[in-house]
Amino acid sequence: MQKRQLGNTELQVAPITFGGNVFGWTIDQEKSFEIIDAFVEAGFNFIDTANNYSYWVKGNDGGESERIIGNWLKKRRIRDKVVLATKVGGRNKTMDNANSTRKHIIEEVDNSLLRLQTDYIDLYQLHYDDGVTPVEETLSAFQDLIKEGKIRWIGASNISAERLQESLKASKEQGLPKYQTLQPEYNLYVRENYEKNFQPIVLENNLSVLNYYSLASGFLTGKYRNDDDLDKSQRGKDVKQYLDARGLRILDALDEISMEYKTTSAVVALAWLLHRPSITAPIVSATSLNQLEAIIKAPLLDLNDSAIVRLNQASAY
Repeated sequence: MQKRQLGNTELQVAPITFGGNVFGWTIDQEKSFEIIDAFVEAGFNFIDTANNYSYWVKGNDGGESERIIGNWLKKRRIRDKVVLATKVGGRNKTMDNANSTRKHIIEEVDNSLLRLQTDYIDLYQLHYDDGVTPVEETLSAFQDLIKEGKIRWIGASNISAERLQESLKASKEQGLPKYQTLQPEYNLYVRENYEKNFQPIVLENNLSVLNYYSLASGFLTGKYRNDDDLDKSQRGKDVKQYLDARGLRILDALDEISMEYKTTSAVVALAWLLHRPSITAPIVSATSLNQLEAIIKAPLLDLNDSAIVRLNQASAY
C-alpha cells in the first residue's frame, strides 16, 4: 500500500488513520486488540487518540484509549512499525475548557507517555486551542518537548483559521516548531468551512490533513435514512442534523455509485475523501471487523471522474 508523507516530516503513513476514541468507550480492551491487529495486518500503520478519551463515559476518568493502545504496544512489541498520534488540551473530568498553556502541555505529555508505554510520541497535536494563550507559548512548549525527545512532530486540531495562520507565522519568524498536520471536521456533508477557510492555508503551507467525522457519525454509511433509524446506535442522535434534502441527495448518489462499483456507501465516501487534493489520511473508527472492511477497501477504490463529479454535485453547498 502506498504511504503518504505527513507534512514536511519523515513520517510515512497509510492513507487511513484509525480513530482511537472508541477504545475504552464502545469497545473493551479485548475487542480493541482484535481491531488494531486486523488494521495493522492489512497494511495500515497510523493510530490517533487523545489524552482525554473517553472521559465522558460513566466510570471513566479519561486516558482509557491511550492505556489500551499502550497495553497493545507492550504486548505486540512493534512500536517501530506504528505511527502514533495523540492530543493534548481538550476538556476532561477536571477541566471544563480548552487549555493550550505551556504548563498544561508540559504536565500532560508525561501522563500520555506513561499510559502509551512508549518513550516518544510521533505526532503530538493540540486538541483544542483555547484562543487566549499566546501561540508562541504553546509552540515553545512543544519545542522543549521535541528537544527532550518526548515528541517528534506537532499538529493542530480544533483551531480557528486565524490562530492557525498566526501560529504558522510565529513558527517561521521565530524559529519555533511548525504544525505539520491539521485535524478539521470534513466529509461529504460537512464541506464548506474547511474548503473555504482552511484548505487554502493547508495547500500553501504543505500541511497534511487528518480529517475527523469522515463518515459523518455513520450517516454516510447509509445506515440512517429517517428519524426511526436514529435509535440504531449510540451515535444516532448526532445524525439527525444530516437528515435533510441535501443529506438524502448525498445518500442517493452514494447508493448509485456503490452499486456501480459493487461496494458500500462507506467505502465510496472514504474514497471520495482520498481523492481530495488536500486530504492525507481521513480518521475512521470501527467497532467490528465488518466495519473495518470499509477502512481496508477504501484506498483500493479508484473512483472515475464521473463518480467524483456526481458526488461533488450531490454534496454542493
